[in-house]
Amino acid sequence: MAYKHWLGAWSKAITALGAQYTDLALRKLIPKALTLSSSAQLSAINLKLERKISDIYNELRLVKQAEITIKQSEIRYRAIVEDQTEMIARYLPDGTLTFSNQAFALYFGRSLEELLVSRDQPMILKADRERVTEFVALISADNPVVIIEKRLLLEGKVRWTKWHNRMIFDEQGCFLEFQSVGYDITDFKQIEETLFQEKELAEVTLQSIGDAVLTTDAFGRIKYLNPVAKSLLGCSETSAEGLLLEEVFGIVHEATREKVQNPIEQALQSNRTVNLAKHTVLINQINQEIAIQDSAAPIRNREGEVIGAVMVFRDVTQNRKLSRQLSWQASHDALTGLVNRQEFEQQIEQALCLAKLDLQVHALCYLDLDHFKIVNDTCGHLAGDELLRQITVLLQEKIRKTDTLARLGGDEFGVLLSQCIPEQALRVANDLLSCVQEFRFLWQDQAFSIGASIGLVGIDTNSESLTEIISRADAACYTAKNRGRNRVYVAETNDQEVLQQRGEMQWASRISQALESDWFCLYVQPIAAITPATQNGDYYEVLLRLHDEQGNLVLPMTFIPAAQRYDLMHLIDQWVIRTLFKNLSRVVGDKQSIYAINLSGSSINDDQFMDFLYEQFALYSISPQCICFEITETVAIANLSKAKQFIQSLQRMGCRFALDDFGVGMSSFAYLKSLPVDYLKIDGSFIRNIVENPVDNAIVTAITQISNVMGIKTIAEFVENDAILERITALGIDFAQGYGIGMPRPLG
Repeated sequence: MAYKHWLGAWSKAITALGAQYTDLALRKLIPKALTLSSSAQLSAINLKLERKISDIYNELRLVKQAEITIKQSEIRYRAIVEDQTEMIARYLPDGTLTFSNQAFALYFGRSLEELLVSRDQPMILKADRERVTEFVALISADNPVVIIEKRLLLEGKVRWTKWHNRMIFDEQGCFLEFQSVGYDITDFKQIEETLFQEKELAEVTLQSIGDAVLTTDAFGRIKYLNPVAKSLLGCSETSAEGLLLEEVFGIVHEATREKVQNPIEQALQSNRTVNLAKHTVLINQINQEIAIQDSAAPIRNREGEVIGAVMVFRDVTQNRKLSRQLSWQASHDALTGLVNRQEFEQQIEQALCLAKLDLQVHALCYLDLDHFKIVNDTCGHLAGDELLRQITVLLQEKIRKTDTLARLGGDEFGVLLSQCIPEQALRVANDLLSCVQEFRFLWQDQAFSIGASIGLVGIDTNSESLTEIISRADAACYTAKNRGRNRVYVAETNDQEVLQQRGEMQWASRISQALESDWFCLYVQPIAAITPATQNGDYYEVLLRLHDEQGNLVLPMTFIPAAQRYDLMHLIDQWVIRTLFKNLSRVVGDKQSIYAINLSGSSINDDQFMDFLYEQFALYSISPQCICFEITETVAIANLSKAKQFIQSLQRMGCRFALDDFGVGMSSFAYLKSLPVDYLKIDGSFIRNIVENPVDNAIVTAITQISNVMGIKTIAEFVENDAILERITALGIDFAQGYGIGMPRPLG
């Protein structure tokens, strides 16, 4: 309101001044007019007076117009001030308000009259008063404007405000009062606080994460590095800021050492997220090589314009090293360091492809060590492992760098001879055989001779598949073993021996399928007592049969060799026992019959087999007295002490035991004294011709007499007619088995 009073006073002053001036002028002219003697002088004075009055009135009119203009300006100024959303106020140094606009009054919730007699100091939050006072004190003629942010307490709530404070001076430069223009920034402060918290959270997160984070501007110049990025790059944020990324971030391919394109540059150019190529190595500022993995993405503003890029990368040196180790372990044998079967088969596949595409000729040697088991059993697995390592060194010395030596498992090795014609391949195979034959393995003052059996097959355009190649090589190796070991056997097309061995390999997979699909079935053949009071109850031998895919019945000798070779016999034995016991548990009133079960050498040597038997007897409540186990003389002789221990364990359970195919061994009687068996089954080769052949008759007579002395019951196999039955009855044999006694029939 101050300017309004000033304008009014000024207008009145001008009006008064004009009136006074008129009065003075007239007073001077009136005496002169009274002293004039002539009318001419009076007219001149009158004219002069009129002019003077006209000038005065003109001046007064101008003053009046100025007053109106000032009043209009005041109205316009007032309208402008009142229409402002900002708060406007003027106040004296002691804080007394001299003017405020409507926005100011509304904000503080008071009328203009109340504000004009108040001071704003009590409204300021106590915590900010000292700071505001210090800022106000900074206002001076040299520093007439000061911006202050302060908190106000309004209706019990704290509000943030921002004020532009300036000093007001008159025309002479004398200080009149302060003017403040302010606005509420509470929402802005809340946003600012939220942004600060988010920024602080982002900063703490970036400082804490294990990945390196780096940002650049749109030109690829570094703006930010987190601690991990500084560490990996080998530089500080200060030294790197503003530099182009490529100046501190040099990356190359770890194998080729070729320079790799900067991912930030790619992201900025393509305007999309970019992943770093695999096998990339960072060479940092201190020349350390660090395997890294990263991704880079452009940073965009609200309008979608690219304003920079961010890259996240991590040290994967250990991961990559571990990955290489795992990859190596997946393709190599840990003991010898040679490639393993899986990797070897892949290389054979590649050789086969080259043979068909480029007409190349290769060869495959399948090598199986002889007498390795002796070393393992005699000296232990440590010795066996050392033997394999030394053999590996020997074999590597005999092949070319282009050839591949692999350990296929156990004591089996494979050699892929690349681009090697048959004649040359045979020479290499013989060299390998000779070096193994000449080698002497020494272990703790013991020396062992080690031989090898090698199967050799060619790989050319006529080769069918990987499976066929390996199958032929394996079969050729097995043929070399069957022919006396320590030799090379070359597999030829339509080789009957190899075909037979391959047939056994095929049977191995079919046996596994038969066990899973229950293709096996059990038959029984009666064993008749032929002497009075030999035994109460029936006696049967349990026989195994197989139904093939077409439902045809397959005899054991078709698949048993394959099962023996590929260590499947213990699984077959378990299937037979489990199936027989399950069937016997359903039979009522058959408590005196005896069932003879054939066991393989695999089961005898299996330490867990006895636990399996105990479990099955308990599960099906089968009396051990009803079960007689049979093993062949050959199996018993192979491990006499183990066989004796096995027989005694079964007899303690209550089971009976029979020695099958007796008489075929060279020292049958000597071994018989060591085996506490209940029954002796005389081999059928002596029984079949006993009537016509006096030698067979003499052998059977001797076996029968010795068995009687030892208290062992005898069983004659292959009793096919009455003549044979009459002869063995006369010799005093206790039991007879064969087609002349009874044909095999399905169990149950």
